[in-house]
Amino acid sequence: MVPIGSTICYYVKLFMSKMTYSEVLEFLFNQLPMFQRSGPSAYKDNLDNTLRLDEWFGHPHRRFKTIHVAGTNGKGSVSHMLASVLQEAGFKTGLYTSPHLRDFRERIRINGGMIPEAAVTNFVKNHRAIIEEISPSFFEMTVAMAFDYFAAQQVEVAVIEVGLGGRLDSTNIIQPEVSVITNIGMDHIALLGDTLPLIAREKAGIIKDNTPVVIGQTQEVVMPVFREVAEQRGAPLVIADNHFNAVLKKRTIANQVLDIYRQGLPYIKDLQLPLPGQYQLLNVPTVCAVVDQLILKGYPIMVEQVQQGLNRVVDNTGLAGRWQVLGEHPAIVCDTGHNEDGIKEVVAQIKATPHERLHIVFGMVNDKALMPVLKLLPLEAVYYFTQAQIPRSLDAHVLMQTAEGLGLKGRAFTSVEAAYTEAKKNAGFNDLIFIGGSTFVVAEVV
Repeated sequence: MVPIGSTICYYVKLFMSKMTYSEVLEFLFNQLPMFQRSGPSAYKDNLDNTLRLDEWFGHPHRRFKTIHVAGTNGKGSVSHMLASVLQEAGFKTGLYTSPHLRDFRERIRINGGMIPEAAVTNFVKNHRAIIEEISPSFFEMTVAMAFDYFAAQQVEVAVIEVGLGGRLDSTNIIQPEVSVITNIGMDHIALLGDTLPLIAREKAGIIKDNTPVVIGQTQEVVMPVFREVAEQRGAPLVIADNHFNAVLKKRTIANQVLDIYRQGLPYIKDLQLPLPGQYQLLNVPTVCAVVDQLILKGYPIMVEQVQQGLNRVVDNTGLAGRWQVLGEHPAIVCDTGHNEDGIKEVVAQIKATPHERLHIVFGMVNDKALMPVLKLLPLEAVYYFTQAQIPRSLDAHVLMQTAEGLGLKGRAFTSVEAAYTEAKKNAGFNDLIFIGGSTFVVAEVV
């Protein structure tokens, strides 16, 4: 086997000087170890490369303010909402998220606009020496690209989503204005721990000295961890759902109307949220609690700008894949929820959505806990078991056979396109087609 470092050196020397954007993407995806595609083998259990890259680029993250967002579920939605609010408040706002759905450039945005193709290409071309020297992972390189781009474009504040965990995540070199932890669930247990308190301790690694930390959801089993770490670091601890709550007034398949209360008093009336997932009733209070902390730090953010930012989050930031409506009659919806807690919310949303027959296009990756997820799925659905076109995908036939043992009936398809096409062919006018189980399955239909 050729060492990966040798492969990278050869590839870089041969192509780097005149690589096109598509060749740069091929290099990033196929030559740099990438967790989303390959799984735990690409995970780095230290920040050595990240610190080397940060030094190489002159510590770019020190040239703009940051907000750091971790959590098992909801961190992507919260990150996009915060960025949208900051945009509405007039700040030049960076947003770093992962993974992307369709376009690599979704990961790095300023005021909603994706990083230009030329900036991606030039970044890789111009930094050949450090790539050859340290052979960074895909995520390490992408974080460095984001920080360098934000600094060069003179963003005022950037919302930075943690990729995996927190303590050892490549984003965890920043000194944020506020740290945010949305919730804790059983995910990536091979890397983060097999109990909620162990996972919480890894997420709590983003809590910084004397920096407020907002916890999105009260979960009694993990609160002692957060209280302990916050006390050790002198970090003011704010529990969002102790201060804010969201009350549903109306929900359609495409949006919902909420009233937001702060300490029991009206804060925002008739919020028109273009994200109909009921789990957003946890995320919106988290966003409001973070904004409160920013206001305490002197950020001039008005309540009206909070409302506008939440109203316009999809338009402002390009957020996709969160109970996203793809069609009507039959209703077609996708959602990136992919672990036990995420699927619980998805199933509840499906039950609350009027329909006659239910069709589910479903695929998973091969390093997720399979049985806890499958046991949550509705028995009455027709299933189209499938697999995304990445190495981590669980074989569709293995998924089907396991699901059949739990009473879930359907067929296996070796491509998402084939499964989706069959579901649309079979669905009636008033039926519901749901696509999910994996971010990568969703990425192939949005």
